[in-house]
Amino acid sequence: MSSSGLRFTLKVDGIQEMSTAVVSFSLHQKYSIPFTLEVDIASGLFDLTAEDFLEKNAVLTIWQGDTPQRYVSGFVSGMAQGENNGWQMRYQLSIRPPLWRAGLRQNFRIFQQQDIRTISATLLNEAGVADWMPLFYEAHPAREFCVQYGETDLGFLMRLWAEEGLFFFERCGKAGPEQKLAVCDDVAGLTSAGTLGFNPDTTTGGTTAYISDFRYRAQISPSSVESQDYTFRTPGWPGHYSHDGENLNGQRTRYEIYDYPGRFKDEQHGRDFTRYRLEGLRNDAETGVCFCNTPKLWPGVRFQLTDHPSGTLNREWQVVGSVLSGEQPQALHGSQGEGTTLVNRCEVVPADRTWRVAPLPKPRVDGPQSAVVTGPAGEEIFCDEHGRVRVKFRWDRYNPATEAGSCWIRVSQAWAGAGFGNLAIPRVGQEVIVDFLNGDPDQPIHHGEDVP
Repeated sequence: MSSSGLRFTLKVDGIQEMSTAVVSFSLHQKYSIPFTLEVDIASGLFDLTAEDFLEKNAVLTIWQGDTPQRYVSGFVSGMAQGENNGWQMRYQLSIRPPLWRAGLRQNFRIFQQQDIRTISATLLNEAGVADWMPLFYEAHPAREFCVQYGETDLGFLMRLWAEEGLFFFERCGKAGPEQKLAVCDDVAGLTSAGTLGFNPDTTTGGTTAYISDFRYRAQISPSSVESQDYTFRTPGWPGHYSHDGENLNGQRTRYEIYDYPGRFKDEQHGRDFTRYRLEGLRNDAETGVCFCNTPKLWPGVRFQLTDHPSGTLNREWQVVGSVLSGEQPQALHGSQGEGTTLVNRCEVVPADRTWRVAPLPKPRVDGPQSAVVTGPAGEEIFCDEHGRVRVKFRWDRYNPATEAGSCWIRVSQAWAGAGFGNLAIPRVGQEVIVDFLNGDPDQPIHHGEDVP
């Protein structure tokens, strides 16, 4: 992309566009992380306040002459007032996508018999992300019981998406500033930027997009994952799944990750979660870093590299991270700058494999908790065929104290076995002590009763 006619503009709702000029910007994007756009502007308006900027929608536009080359849309999440040269006031703005707002909300919440699409839609809608793109090419069965335990809405979503093998990025519109959150589970959901040739001679300029520098890296990573779990419904179920890595590039195959509990209770989740975990652990086994002269490469885009002297690198790559930086020093009054510049640094991986998030930590419950047994009005005993009961946790502010409370919870007994033992069912309204297997908030178990 030629520097001739290159310019940047920023439009902020409520502020006259002609009253501000972009001095510089830096856009950081990466799979499964909300982007950050830092913009330094100069304005003839000296008395703009935080109220004029915060929560306002903003659009950065990169122009070539009168033709827009790329838009970046978000809202202003932070502002700072800078220096005053007597002619202009400097302001530094932080711009984020709507998804970022979900990181400001923390909750304790139960989801029952819902799949990842339904859970995501609920939380995204509450964060103001009503229009998003679920690019799902694989099955994602419903979860029987799923708890957001003291996590931010964003942290909870990111953890679930990682478990389900999902990654997210911003899908930009082709003809306008429209921008959507895309949540994807396969490379089939990526868009193509076509072919880009390798051209290390950056002095040639011109209007053709090219890669000026490409650096390849491979490293040893875990080679396999084995996961195991247990369900009381089928005690004889092995609950054991394994997955071996591909494209090992000559590394040894003895670097095994064994995971227990695998946090699955059925075959589909066991098989998929094991594969997703390994692919996440190997997401940086083979990478590249490149510099290009086009702003049209960002996470969620793939391209074909050609003309590189190392023939093995002439293949299709997908962008997993990028830092797009621009400077426009002539925006400052009296500046002697060298003119507008634009640099795009991209992190890439081969496009024939799906990038996954490395496993994220799950919150643990510190110890037993107090809860109340629930059931239909007028019922003293309410249980299922396994003798399990439902309870309402003290922190649950969504579910009523009825049969629609938490999931069915197993009840510990003083003596139990195949064909013998005793059975004591807690009564509706009785306070009980609930513990959690392996500290997992998704696996509560009745531990005993409290004397009122």
